[in-house]
Amino acid sequence: MSEQRFIWVVRSPSDTAAYSTFFTGQTKTDPFAFLPEGFVDRTKGYGLLVPSWAPQAQILSHRSTGGFLTHCGWNSALESVVHGVPLIVWPLYTEQKMNAVMLTEEVKVALRPKVGENGIIGRVEIAKVVKGLMEGEEGKQVQTRMRDLKEAAERVLSADRSSTRSLAELAQKWKNKISNEN
Repeated sequence: MSEQRFIWVVRSPSDTAAYSTFFTGQTKTDPFAFLPEGFVDRTKGYGLLVPSWAPQAQILSHRSTGGFLTHCGWNSALESVVHGVPLIVWPLYTEQKMNAVMLTEEVKVALRPKVGENGIIGRVEIAKVVKGLMEGEEGKQVQTRMRDLKEAAERVLSADRSSTRSLAELAQKWKNKISNEN
């Protein structure tokens, strides 16, 4: 629907608990059996479905990755910033909702799909937001802001900058404390 190439790490739904899919691996013989009929065939050639897990940091670091639809966990957000990948946020629970607000409304490096009247984010909305991120004016603004944020992250994470220096100082303090206790 969005006509964009994608990688989708798919976890099949669980019948036993609302959040168990998030915490457990695949349990079905066909990890894609729950998808709409014909979906796998319709997306061949421009979509890659991966069951259960994929190397997220490697994917985000690839130059062809133009966006990331994420549950908005903090590690995912930070990995996206470090690699300069704009976000589509779909928070599930806990701090993810707060992260989504911060990334969309404050930092403005993400877009957020709208929940329909039925309480569901539908495929048309997802396609609209994906296309907007990749091709629209709002998406271009998000991409520019994310590029700026990536450059700022690179500066503070470089060998002689504040974050690296602070972490090195902390490690040295811990090392000294351990040495003094022995």
